[in-house]
Amino acid sequence: MKWLDRIPYLYITPLAILLALAPFSPEPHLWEKLKMLFAGTLVRPVDIFDLFLHGTPLLLLLLKLSGGLRRRGDSD
Repeated sequence: MKWLDRIPYLYITPLAILLALAPFSPEPHLWEKLKMLFAGTLVRPVDIFDLFLHGTPLLLLLLKLSGGLRRRGDSD
C-alpha cells in the first residue's frame, strides 16, 4: 500500500476528523449510520453512501497508522 504512504498525515488527519464528526449537531452522520448498520436499518442507498463518505477517510487514517506502527516494529 505504497499509495497510502504517499498521502501526508497533514492532509488525511484533518479530513478524517472533519468528516467523521460532520455535521456537528444534532449528531455526526458517521455515528448515526453506524447505529443504523448495527440495528439492521441501513438499507437506503443514500445512507450507505453516507456511511462510506464519512467513514472512508477515518479508515484510511487508521490503515496508515497501523502500517506505520507495523513498519516501526519490524525495524526494531
